[in-house]
Amino acid sequence: LVEEGARKLAGVLGECEALAHLELNDNGIGAEGAGVLEGVLGECKALTHLGLENNGIGADGARRLAGVLKECMALTHLSLGDNDIRAEGATVLASVLGEFKALAHLDLDGNEIGAEGARRLADVLGECKALTDLDLDGNGIGAEGVSALADVLGECKALTHLALRRNGIGDEGARVLASVLGECKALACLDLSGNGIGAEGAGALAGVLGECKALAHLELSFNNIGAEGARRLAG
Repeated sequence: LVEEGARKLAGVLGECEALAHLELNDNGIGAEGAGVLEGVLGECKALTHLGLENNGIGADGARRLAGVLKECMALTHLSLGDNDIRAEGATVLASVLGEFKALAHLDLDGNEIGAEGARRLADVLGECKALTDLDLDGNGIGAEGVSALADVLGECKALTHLALRRNGIGDEGARVLASVLGECKALACLDLSGNGIGAEGAGALAGVLGECKALAHLELSFNNIGAEGARRLAG
């Protein structure tokens, strides 16, 4: 599709008044293509699902989209994974996320937003009262980023799915997260795979899991909990 294709598509999208679901994943539209879409998305008043994963839009593309996304008041699903938006892009998105009162699904996996980007998102996540799914897989947020998120997770009362795979949170991050999991009463799925969590972190999680009455899926694959961690989880 790339930039030229995005331009041609944008030329007619405004006429699709009933358009609710738009998926343009893996099309290489880049920041310029995102800018082209910026000019028309505001006219798609019925749009509820927008998927732009793996398009290389970067922080610049995120900035362009943020300017118009606030006009998409019906938006419930936003997927911008694998776009290299980094902390700068997360910051501009955070500036408008609080306006999406219907937003239920936010996917920003693989964007290397780091601890700073996580902090910026945490500042507004509490305003996203309808948020049920949050995917921040592969963003290098570390224990510091998890700590920022932990400060606000208790306010996300509707949250059912939290994915923090491959973020290097370690035992410290697991401890911080464990301290607030008991407040996430609706949480049904928690993915902490590939985070370098050891026996200590597993023990911290084990101490709170009994409070997570809705938890149906716990993913701790590709960590380093060892036999001791397994014992702690087993109770």
